[in-house]
Amino acid sequence: MQKLLLKFKIDTLLKYGIAAILIAVPLYPKFPFINVPGIYVSIRIEDFLILVVTVLWFLKTLPNLFSLYKNPVVRAIILFLATGFLATLLGVVFLNTATALVGFLEWARRVEYLLGFFIAFTTLKSIKDLEFYMKCIGIVLAIVFVVGLAQKYFNFPVITTQNSEYSKGIALRYVPGTQLVSTFAGHYDLASYILITSPILLGIFFVVKKNWQKIIVFLLIATSFWLMINAASRITAVAYVLAMSITLVVLRKTKYILIIVVATIVFAFATSNLFDRYLNIFNAIKDRLSDLIIRPVYAQGEVLSAQAPVQDLSTSIRLNVEWPRAIRAFLKDPLLGTGYASATLATDNDYLRALAETGALGAITFFVVFFRITKDLIMKSWPKGILSKKQINFRTAYLAGVIGIIPAVLLNAVFIDIFEASKFAIPFWFLIGFAMAILYNAKNFE
Repeated sequence: MQKLLLKFKIDTLLKYGIAAILIAVPLYPKFPFINVPGIYVSIRIEDFLILVVTVLWFLKTLPNLFSLYKNPVVRAIILFLATGFLATLLGVVFLNTATALVGFLEWARRVEYLLGFFIAFTTLKSIKDLEFYMKCIGIVLAIVFVVGLAQKYFNFPVITTQNSEYSKGIALRYVPGTQLVSTFAGHYDLASYILITSPILLGIFFVVKKNWQKIIVFLLIATSFWLMINAASRITAVAYVLAMSITLVVLRKTKYILIIVVATIVFAFATSNLFDRYLNIFNAIKDRLSDLIIRPVYAQGEVLSAQAPVQDLSTSIRLNVEWPRAIRAFLKDPLLGTGYASATLATDNDYLRALAETGALGAITFFVVFFRITKDLIMKSWPKGILSKKQINFRTAYLAGVIGIIPAVLLNAVFIDIFEASKFAIPFWFLIGFAMAILYNAKNFE
């Protein structure tokens, strides 16, 4: 009796602990709690929340902990983390690319993010719990929208970590024409959070029965879309269309794809910030091509126009600074890279970052993780799996959303270090863990 009572208490604490993480991570501003010398990424309050939940999870899972290794996704994640540890060890000891403290704290951050997968995968037992967690995410999106409105129109403070000075927790103000961040550390992780929640909400919209529920879900999708447009992340807007379209294809609702595409284009044009950012990169490419084509026509010594070339700042930084720096780091040790924390603040390409910090082996293990996840989503859903049935329900709607998310997130990672952003990565791995729990314990979710 006492064992059953203890198990019930731990299960309950875990359930509300997970809910607390799903709410606190996106909403709580990135105020530093403990500063770490040599790096401006600080230890924050939510890290302790995750630690407490991890301890509870460990106590619950300990008797069956090693049986997790039988799962192919779990094995892939452990291999990825082991490769990153070895790369960091070699970087610290032999290459001197980072101090031991900073290097292994950066590795520990990856462990922290991926713990969400393990916790979600092993604790989700019913559709009711999944519905509860999605309600938590709905509350988060509503608050993020209100804060975003307050920042844009009512001078509400902005907390961001987009440079070392801002990361100290300095309160700023929204400047008209800039990207919206709401409760997030930057516009890119706000947009990316919308990217991983909207496809699931879209699926849920088609399965809820009551009109008031449909209205609430529709409003969440609409306000999320407003946030995404105002965050003005160019690659995420494209990835958003991809994710929503794939979700609709999986749900056999293809007639709605045109609405998503047209709405995104119209609002991108209507919102000058996002449209201007697309126009800026178009002009930069056109200017570069014109320069390459026209310049050889002029005779040697003839003076060309003194007009300065059009530059897109973020593209220029990637092409001229961040990506070459990552490639140089990779070439120092193509097999294992130079270890975590060696790629400095940003690379703005998660694949180049993986090559720089963990080499070819690390990049391969990174792709193996997603290959395993995608394989499970496809093989266990089709042709005789959960999604093969004509009738959709909450679990099929959720899985359809996750199937839409995966390729969109991988596209997003081409231009953003998204898997290093805690406000994205932690919820993302929880959502993936929930999906794997549905697939591997299908009978519990019927």
